[in-house]
Amino acid sequence: MPPFRRWADLPADLLIRIGDRLDLKWYASARGACTAWRCALVPPSPALLVVADDARWCPYAASLPTQRSFELTAIVSGSRCVGSSNGWLALSVVTFNGQTVFVLLNPIAAVEILLPPLIYESRWVSKVVFTPSPAKDDFAAAAICDIDRIAYVTAGAKRWAVMDPVRLTGGDQLTDVVYADKGKVYCLTKCGDVHLLRLPERRRRKPANADEAGPSEPEFSVLQPINMRPLPWPQRRQIRMLRLRPRDVDPTIPLRATFCAETLMPYKRIPPESQGSHLNAPATVEPLLSEANLPFNPATVFAPPYDTVSAFTSAKNLVFCEGSLYQVWRNASCTVTLQLPGGGQRRVAENEILVLRYYPRRQPCWDVVKDLGGYSLFVGRNNAVSMYAEGVPGLRGNCVYWIGGRGRDQGMVFDMESGRSTPCRSPQVGFLTRNQYSTICWFFLSDVVSDNSSSGSNGGRKVYQTRARARADLALDMEE
Repeated sequence: MPPFRRWADLPADLLIRIGDRLDLKWYASARGACTAWRCALVPPSPALLVVADDARWCPYAASLPTQRSFELTAIVSGSRCVGSSNGWLALSVVTFNGQTVFVLLNPIAAVEILLPPLIYESRWVSKVVFTPSPAKDDFAAAAICDIDRIAYVTAGAKRWAVMDPVRLTGGDQLTDVVYADKGKVYCLTKCGDVHLLRLPERRRRKPANADEAGPSEPEFSVLQPINMRPLPWPQRRQIRMLRLRPRDVDPTIPLRATFCAETLMPYKRIPPESQGSHLNAPATVEPLLSEANLPFNPATVFAPPYDTVSAFTSAKNLVFCEGSLYQVWRNASCTVTLQLPGGGQRRVAENEILVLRYYPRRQPCWDVVKDLGGYSLFVGRNNAVSMYAEGVPGLRGNCVYWIGGRGRDQGMVFDMESGRSTPCRSPQVGFLTRNQYSTICWFFLSDVVSDNSSSGSNGGRKVYQTRARARADLALDMEE
């Protein structure tokens, strides 16, 4: 009899055909089975998170490398995505009385974490970032509240802590946040000023919202819609439905549903004291350039002519790449021609993108770079991501991937060499046409690790690397 062939020896074309029939959860699991399967199956990240424009908030992951769209867990309507990181989403949902519930959701594993209440006007919460692998007893999150406030929450607290207004120059406002390692959150303003929020050390504690709710008190969930007779379309647009389910399975406890109007807006309250026993430990926020102890001045921190250009690039994001901090600027308005203070002109085209690197020991400390060494940046409502993109199917290196475009938002890519933005080549989303869904942000799995393939067009360079892996590969290349 012929010897039994190992599962790892399955032909690559057969593995690919099997993978085409798997959902995202099992597809990612199959890639983690062994090296051979990982080499045969194209990585699913990055993907565009898109949402069908119907009564449900039904997200899809439109994967650029696989050119497939994966349907994710259906979520009750009325949800608003305010963040994404490592396969998790941060959702904001308005209840019937105008209060807002914030939930961290893993749509692949159908796991949700109800965050403590944030007593602030929810429409001013533009972005939420959080720990890479949150758990109900171990998480931390930070959010932009209003134009100059930052809020944060840690596991075990009863509510978010809303910090005092950040000291900004006149007319400036917060526009982006990015979660870094060791509880550091970097905050960016529209003028390009950076502030560092240092979150308190995380401790694994039982969340207060789970500890204080009695056994018969219901728990909020965004995952399970209530079956009921469909409403006429005009009424369906005005009504948003949320479900509450009992924490303990007990048939004697009735399920309760709460209905809220889509047009209701939450009201603003003065934040109460949010630190102390059973609350958040103190956090600090300070300017990135705190050593000088001087007001922020574009003329001293940005190399010319970008000190002038900074005022005309309203869309700004922060991202880390290979341990260095970068700002990504985009001219979100029409093409402008600027008269420079020292003479001459600088033309800034519509949707032109500039990438500036932070040099802490230079003056000015921010300067434009023209090449990212094969890496590409993914910015938007998600926690910004950088990855080595050369050799990854469907991607290009030295590019900035962003969300926008004319009319309905879509995935866009800016080539740093050509200086042009073009739409991404994204896959068909289910049976939906382009005008039947909305693009939300970039969606990455926690599977962003090194690929063990040493063949292909990437010349042996591993993709989806961690920074430690990249340094180890570079050292190995130098030895060879």
